Amino acid sequence: MKIFAVSDLHLPGNQDKPMDIFGGNWAGHMEKIKQNWESKVGEEDVVLIAGDISWAMTLQDALTDLRDMAKLPGKKIFIRGNHDFWWSGITALRRNAPDQRFYFLQNDCVRIENVVICGSRGWACPGSADYKESDEKIYKREAERFRLVFNSVEKVRKEGDRVICMIHYPPFNSKKEQSLFTELFEKNGVDAVVYGHLHQNAGSYPLKCDRGGITYYLTSCDLLGFGLAEIG
Repeated sequence: MKIFAVSDLHLPGNQDKPMDIFGGNWAGHMEKIKQNWESKVGEEDVVLIAGDISWAMTLQDALTDLRDMAKLPGKKIFIRGNHDFWWSGITALRRNAPDQRFYFLQNDCVRIENVVICGSRGWACPGSADYKESDEKIYKREAERFRLVFNSVEKVRKEGDRVICMIHYPPFNSKKEQSLFTELFEKNGVDAVVYGHLHQNAGSYPLKCDRGGITYYLTSCDLLGFGLAEIG
């Protein structure tokens, strides 16, 4: 089983949201992703989608995009991004999933073979360019949600399992300083972290880096050239 990741697909969700307004490289971006996906991913592989999946405002509109993704090979594991306004009510979302190979994580985890995959949305970290004093309360609340995440990991984790954590926002600032998120990742023995949210303004955030014994992967689709990253 191979594990791949991509984020920030920004699919239309029946909205008039042409992505090429953000640059010509976005023209036909999902077709580029599909081509790369189909060339890499087998039916027994796993693809992590770390948020900002669809511009849809309702679940019914988002299902248009999700049904299209169901045609692609592999198991798909999703977390919510800051633009996923259609993601409301995890029970309804799981009940309406268009494919049994879809897993929607919300402060919890799933175990596939010897890998535990967990996740939550997260938030901007202190020292980030977009972090304001008003963000402090949400930042701390999102860290508490990751405590719930790791409570669920503890219930299913077996000796020798790898743990991969998904978070939509970068879990540290551009200097890669410690945050409540990185503290929890290190405390709970996470092996790899997948995140997105950043686009052409990624600045000093590398596509892959090691910090505190954990490998971090930035997987925004445009930064990956509209392909998938393999998570080692």
